Amino acid sequence: MKRYLGLIVMVVGVLAGGLIFYRNFKGRAVESERAADFARVQKNYLERVGWMRSNPDPKTYTEELTPFFHRYFQEVAEHQARFNGNTRFDGYLAELEGKDASDGKADSRKAFYEYTRKAFDAMHDGRYSPVWTASDQGLRLDVVSADITQVMGRPQIRMPLVLWGASRELKEDGRVKRMLTSASFNTSWKLLDEKGKLVGEMNAGDPSMKIDFPERFIAEFPPQMVLGHYDLDLLPASVKTLEMTIAVASHAATGGQASASFVWKREVPESWKLKSGEKWEGAVESERADEAAPSQAKR
Repeated sequence: MKRYLGLIVMVVGVLAGGLIFYRNFKGRAVESERAADFARVQKNYLERVGWMRSNPDPKTYTEELTPFFHRYFQEVAEHQARFNGNTRFDGYLAELEGKDASDGKADSRKAFYEYTRKAFDAMHDGRYSPVWTASDQGLRLDVVSADITQVMGRPQIRMPLVLWGASRELKEDGRVKRMLTSASFNTSWKLLDEKGKLVGEMNAGDPSMKIDFPERFIAEFPPQMVLGHYDLDLLPASVKTLEMTIAVASHAATGGQASASFVWKREVPESWKLKSGEKWEGAVESERADEAAPSQAKR
């Protein structure tokens, strides 16, 4: 019996090794199939999104948003059911738990995830309905809302933005993959009184909390979007109309550039204004050749 023991051990070892190899091979095959199927879901989305980005009519665009996102997330749900995916969409939080928090950036990373999650949930749940939208040069810009919020104890007008279609390119360096998105903002706000006279002007570059690759935080986020927001101080009581102009430049990897301009002009609600006699915070006086010394604040 002893002379067969070594042979038995060898056979068992070969079988165990073969089983481990088979399981690893099967796992890699399933992962490859999962990745290919998710790429198919995103490909279907990108084939449909062209019209959503270019539709010149805000009314029909808004009407089509819910069915458009419903179809995408239905395909996502079918993909997850097939491959036992994470239906809570919180994989990034689990990733954070496994990271070294000694760099002190854990709270910031979580804040970016939560910011992305808020936009994701609105799209996923059929609640995404921007207050203003426009399309130019193949890009679409949505002003998601314009509400008063408290920022460091001060009331401010918050304008969350979603930009569709900025050029981007995936770079791979060994095991590291980086998505490079080209989207630079140059924004101005003109404040006009009831006679159309310029009361003041504000200028800004990129929005706060700019997220140019939301899929980093939630893989299933609709592809090729940029998130961010602007916070504005309450406006002088004499302001009747706000004219916001957002210029967006997006460079393509092939060398071309989309230079889009979005102009939103609307009457200012009372909730956006300071009380009569209150000072406009952050304003400084300067002269303009074409206007009579408006106040300016660079944000």
